[in-house]
Amino acid sequence: MNPLQVEQIVKNYGSKTAVNHLSFEVAAGEIYGLLGANGAGKTTTMRMVLGLILPDEGNIRYLGKPYSQEQLSMLGYLPEERGMYPKIKVSEQIIYLAQLRGMSRKDADRNLKRWLEKFQVPEYYNKKVEELSKGNQQKVQFIAAVIHNPKILILDEAFSGLDPVNVELLKSTVKELRDAGTSIVFSTHRMEHVEELCRNITIMHKSNPVLQGPIKEIKKKFPQERVVVAADGAIEGLERIPGVERVILHEHGGYELKVGAPDAGQRILQHAMAQGPVNRFEIMEPTLNEIFIKTVGESHE
Repeated sequence: MNPLQVEQIVKNYGSKTAVNHLSFEVAAGEIYGLLGANGAGKTTTMRMVLGLILPDEGNIRYLGKPYSQEQLSMLGYLPEERGMYPKIKVSEQIIYLAQLRGMSRKDADRNLKRWLEKFQVPEYYNKKVEELSKGNQQKVQFIAAVIHNPKILILDEAFSGLDPVNVELLKSTVKELRDAGTSIVFSTHRMEHVEELCRNITIMHKSNPVLQGPIKEIKKKFPQERVVVAADGAIEGLERIPGVERVILHEHGGYELKVGAPDAGQRILQHAMAQGPVNRFEIMEPTLNEIFIKTVGESHE
């Protein structure tokens, strides 16, 4: 039995359907990607998983049980909109929030100090939130989401506003939580993060789940439309090869070709080799960003 089971949930607001018959499951030690454009139903789904609102139809089960006060301590949430009190000390806020989740003050204090050490900022313990940079406020909010060791963690745009160094720090931390058995629902607009972290995804569009399953299997359903080729010198005449629709010259050398025929790749390789040694040739699988645009972008306003 998977820790989080979402079964055919529906949420209506008057005549508008925000989520329409959505189902998915998140295993222990899995990061599950929940994707969609603004207004697709992601936030409503996360609020239902958190028990902030109830579905009009369907069920959500946590370790096989329906939502209750008992489930509160097993859920963690990092919202997209940050909500720490700026004039209160980091330690006072986080320890209080941990106590609301059922932790003792002593355990919460010990966990907080451990997390601050992990993020190499132990001096923030007695600082007010407003004294921290935006990126470090984000770290503190992340600690608030995980301080009570939740079994199910909801991350909404967890890396937004962070510099590359802190993005890598939080990504490695999320992976550690996954490897320790936490079930994580991960929502973001950054498709490269989803490709790196998630095994299974749901793409939502206008309240409906339109694409679901393992990323590897989803990619197999979409054609390979890009070829990358590079040589020591220029490769002439690529745009005249049958099946080649567009040729883009990369600033760092090499060419990216959009192709419309499956066999165009071999013609490109033969054409390039006829002009000299080729040092790179690759038929690229579709990126998740391309799949997302194909699935929802053409009809999204």
